[in-house]
Amino acid sequence: MTATAPPTTRQYAGIEIPSPGTFDLDPSHTTVGFSARHMMVSKVRGRFDSVTGTLTIAEDPLESSVQVSIDAASVNTGEAKRDEHLTSPDFLDVERFPHITFASTRVLDHSAEGFRLEGELTVRDVTRTVTLDASFEGVATSPWGTEAVGFSARTELDREDFGLTWNQALETGGVLVGKRITVEIEAELMRRA
Repeated sequence: MTATAPPTTRQYAGIEIPSPGTFDLDPSHTTVGFSARHMMVSKVRGRFDSVTGTLTIAEDPLESSVQVSIDAASVNTGEAKRDEHLTSPDFLDVERFPHITFASTRVLDHSAEGFRLEGELTVRDVTRTVTLDASFEGVATSPWGTEAVGFSARTELDREDFGLTWNQALETGGVLVGKRITVEIEAELMRRA
């Protein structure tokens, strides 16, 4: 077996972080998941199966940035009829708006436990500022000599802020689909340079 170089890291404010560089999202080891209330009594979970992105870690880590593009038609809740409805004009309207995008604008704060990342999320051509609670999960070198970094992130959104207002009232009170969406991300990225 060929010896591989250790991953390149550095210390910042007492935290080990990756050295500066550009990293590409590894879609086969990345999950962009979401959940929403259904009929006020349970949660429906789903994910997007096609996502690309780039992370640039700057010399000053607080100036780092990330850009992500999600194929809206890749939504997958494990139920074909529901996915068809989610891609329709009632929700994501993928014929008119094929991509969901996120572009970070700044790192708000950081600690040993994680950091808060602010950025612009665009869904259905509506852009809103969102904040992700994120954490750096580590850096490693694969047996093939490639360097990978891992991050987790979470946020909550009001889907109606993005024009996703379709709903149906229930006879027992309440609505079919909750307004609040929880987004959870597990990302692995490979160093490009």
